[in-house]
Amino acid sequence: MSSLRKIKIISTLGPASCSEDVIRRLHEEGVNVFRINMSHTSHDMMYDLIKNIRSVELHSGYPIGILIDLQGPKFRVGKFANASVCLKVGQIFTLDDDDSPGDSNRVFLPHPEVFESVNSGDRLLIDDGRLNLCVQETGKNFIKCKVVSGTYISDRKGISFPDTFLATQALTKKDRDDLDAALKTSEIDWVALSFIQSVDDLQEIRGIVSQQKVGLMSKIEKSRAIEFAAEIIQLSDAVMVARGDLGVEVPLESVPGIQKKLIRIARQLGKPIVIATQMLESMISSPVPTRAEVSDVANAVFEEADAIMLSAETASGSYPIDSVKTMALVASSAESDPTWLEMRSIRRIEPNETGADVISASARQIAEKLRLSAIVCYTASGETGLRTARERPKTGVLVALSPVIRTARRLSLVWGINCVVTEDAFDLDDMVNRACRIVVEHGFGKPGDRIIISAGLPLRTPGSTNMLRIVYIGADGLSGV
Repeated sequence: MSSLRKIKIISTLGPASCSEDVIRRLHEEGVNVFRINMSHTSHDMMYDLIKNIRSVELHSGYPIGILIDLQGPKFRVGKFANASVCLKVGQIFTLDDDDSPGDSNRVFLPHPEVFESVNSGDRLLIDDGRLNLCVQETGKNFIKCKVVSGTYISDRKGISFPDTFLATQALTKKDRDDLDAALKTSEIDWVALSFIQSVDDLQEIRGIVSQQKVGLMSKIEKSRAIEFAAEIIQLSDAVMVARGDLGVEVPLESVPGIQKKLIRIARQLGKPIVIATQMLESMISSPVPTRAEVSDVANAVFEEADAIMLSAETASGSYPIDSVKTMALVASSAESDPTWLEMRSIRRIEPNETGADVISASARQIAEKLRLSAIVCYTASGETGLRTARERPKTGVLVALSPVIRTARRLSLVWGINCVVTEDAFDLDDMVNRACRIVVEHGFGKPGDRIIISAGLPLRTPGSTNMLRIVYIGADGLSGV
């Protein structure tokens, strides 16, 4: 699967898409990264999915990223004597530490740390906000609330605390076990951390994944995380706008503005950003999307997000292949719209004041002025690839050549980057010839085209990007002049 589409597609795997055959078809239709949601996946299933993905990768010849999405802390109420109850707006309803079955006056809350954290006036949202409670009084083992809206509550419904800073760790015991199992495979490329409240939540996992050369993706889904968005994104390798839980924590009408704000911050900091949740939700049960969903996907393209994600659409829906096909078609169509090019020029990000950043910006400017076929960067760590993608060039295919397969897999998430694994060049001539040959072999250019190459001299020196070279691809398609 070789696609010149700029925005990348992430597909969540599940019962509808766990076989190697379906994974191959999803990849052929345009999936760049596969997500494994540990909220619904056992370790044995995770191992099987990883094996199937890597088998598809081996036969396709293109690097595929694997994203492990950790569940994070989950808060739920206990059970009711009759499985559910109906409440009345304005009545008092209590959450306490009594593990007996609940009724219309109270229910068990099996999370003692919550009693110490909430304050009068805080909102408690149950069942994705369908039941809205306001805290009236708190004690060491109870929270007395008034019902603000909604009336129905049933066993084990989730509860969120949009106004409360919870003294809990973002990385739970389950998350640690899942992360340990995933890292032992040495096959994962990204780990997503859920329900982050501040940069402190990133400290433990940051050290773990950095040692394993795995990218850390922070999910913005808590209202408090928005306050510290710049700091969280700076400490992360990528960020996900998890609009589902975020839409429970904040007013729904504010989510689009928050999405734009987070994209702007991530773009400025040069960090990949993923837009997720309900992008083609109707395709869980319908072979065609709604017009609003098509606009949502196109809007993510226009905003220059790095990737867009499918969740239940491909994990458990009836039309996983059609969902990917639709997303790829809509994204490609949006990228061919003249409005897209105009908007990109207006939103150009200024390069940082480093030699490597300025060289990447210069490569983009030269490629646009001379209408070059490709911008080729040699990158071992992936940093040069990220800098090049940050420039969002309007012309030229972005090609990242790396001797490190794990780097190529991580870059499969990044806007516009086409990753090719190749051995280190022996010298400058070999570097030029290798770039020309790969560009032609993969259809990124043809003999007679011009390309621009960025690299570091001396070769094989990490972090030394200091050279640009414009090259004509020779008539044989194997060398440059």
